[in-house]
Amino acid sequence: MSESITGFAYLAAAVCFILALRGLSSPESARRGVGLGVIGMVIAIGTTLADPTVMSFELIIAGVVIGGAIGTVVALKIEMTALPQLVAAFHSLVGLAAVFVAAAAFFAPEAYGIGVLGNIQAASLIEMSVGAAIGAITFSGSLIAFGKLQGVLSGSPLVFTGQHALNALLGIALVASVVWLVQSNDPNAFWAVVALSIILGFTIILPIGGADMPVVVSMLNSYSGWAACGIGFTLSNTALIVTGALVGSSGAILSYIMCKGMNRSIFNVLLGGFGGEVAGPAAGGGGEGKAVKSGSGDDAAFIMRNASKVIIVPGYGMAVAQAQHALREMGDLLKAEGVDVSYAIHPVAGRMPGHMNVLLAEANVPYDEVFELEEINTQFATADVAFVIGANDVTNPAAKTDPTSAIYGMPILEVENAGTVLFIKRSMASGYAGVDNELFFRDNTMMLFSDAKAMTESIVQALG
Repeated sequence: MSESITGFAYLAAAVCFILALRGLSSPESARRGVGLGVIGMVIAIGTTLADPTVMSFELIIAGVVIGGAIGTVVALKIEMTALPQLVAAFHSLVGLAAVFVAAAAFFAPEAYGIGVLGNIQAASLIEMSVGAAIGAITFSGSLIAFGKLQGVLSGSPLVFTGQHALNALLGIALVASVVWLVQSNDPNAFWAVVALSIILGFTIILPIGGADMPVVVSMLNSYSGWAACGIGFTLSNTALIVTGALVGSSGAILSYIMCKGMNRSIFNVLLGGFGGEVAGPAAGGGGEGKAVKSGSGDDAAFIMRNASKVIIVPGYGMAVAQAQHALREMGDLLKAEGVDVSYAIHPVAGRMPGHMNVLLAEANVPYDEVFELEEINTQFATADVAFVIGANDVTNPAAKTDPTSAIYGMPILEVENAGTVLFIKRSMASGYAGVDNELFFRDNTMMLFSDAKAMTESIVQALG
């Protein structure tokens, strides 16, 4: 295949990827966006395989078959609640792939036209160092994120004195190792870059609390893109450069948006340790000995049937219980009674960006009924009922009132302004951030202690 045709094909793939991102910006066009992304990837892979320098199709086919089979099985069996940790695991694989490609380029530079072993071009060494470093950080950081999301590791931030100084020293040592590698072509320098980057990935993510994992997943997605971009320069692969840059920049933009939604600094995300400034759970509610009002599905159905406006606030508890379909049925019944029903989504509800949007779309909740925090927060004051199903930290007034709280400063869904707050929760336990929710003890709050799906089905039965 000529260079001109290859360049045109890669350009077409890049256009498809850009249009795919555009499509994914809205639930209504998301399917089209995914389709365009698939088309772009097929074009990119086909163009790469048509390169005359490709020698071993057997290994490529074997890798595609094995990887494709594993991916298919995982995609068919994975529960929606496990998507965040699956995404984190996939990010780790992208990072590891970048490290492997960098290693292949370093130890077999002739195959990539960047020199010979022991005498590789300085620019190529810098490119592969960047790709390997970001890839290794992505790999180890994603493993920690996976462990916290899966519950294998504690969601509490692992903080210690001098953690930022340690990260700074590791960063300086990493830069020094890159300089060493460029000047000497020493294999020990290459492995030093990889080892320091892996350690840095651990030290950056471990101090981050579980409540901030959605931002971490988004940032690791960005890292994986930049790792691919760096390796694209090493391979002189235009499609990989463009794709990596798109993933990296879009992930960074999404992380910035989510940081605004949590009142976090994007620089703290990059440096690690954000959300870990508080040594332990804050006394958000101080609820020892306080009384709460509890009710049943019948009570909740009666209150909502007689309301004129209900705002539903889904959270991770809804995802765990797989209650989205029952919730949509409840919304349909309320609308049939003449009730105005809408859904409020916090930017970090769930365990990854857009988690709640995906679940509601799966249940065929109309897109025009789903609103982001900025769009709907002022409407709680005019709502008769705020129906909170499995959300906790994103509705906790302590974020506005308690400076000692781990979530202080985070914008919340102001459900407390509604006439009545119906709060489905299994128990009085604190949320993922380890902070008591003072909303439980408010006079206008009724607790519905139950599994989210069971309680919603009970309400549906009472409405029917």
